[in-house]
Amino acid sequence: MAIQAGDKVPSVNLQHMGADGVETISSDDLFAGKKVVLFALPGAFTPTCSAAHLPGYVVASDDLLAKGVDRIVCLSVNDAFVMDAWGKQHNADDRVMMIADGSGHFTTAVGLELDLDAAGLGLRSQRYAMVVNDGVVEVLNVEAPQAFEVSDAQTILSSL
Repeated sequence: MAIQAGDKVPSVNLQHMGADGVETISSDDLFAGKKVVLFALPGAFTPTCSAAHLPGYVVASDDLLAKGVDRIVCLSVNDAFVMDAWGKQHNADDRVMMIADGSGHFTTAVGLELDLDAAGLGLRSQRYAMVVNDGVVEVLNVEAPQAFEVSDAQTILSSL
């Protein structure tokens, strides 16, 4: 069963690129004491993710932060090297934290995995966005298959 509003985010380890290379961060540390917007997507460098999803959050980052968001996180079932390169290509810089869920542990724990094995892509994440306040999901918008209508930055911004 998929995570829902009111649920606590599961405790798993994730990775991101730090100043000295790949660093592990627990989801507990990622969300503790913070209001976080996390958006997840099927894959870095894929068409909708690169053309609209990540760029939309980069552009809206100042507005999201002005609404009391402490951190904006982009999560994908990719490795930290790919997420870092993709973030640099889109000028995510300090605006959007690029988090790797390389083995899909977080994605599976929240019940939002997407089986794209038939397309040669393996386990991926569904496209969604959530607002998490101190580890508890306040808003969860999960896209219908092939859609990009409710997890975009403007929709999340309007929910704050």
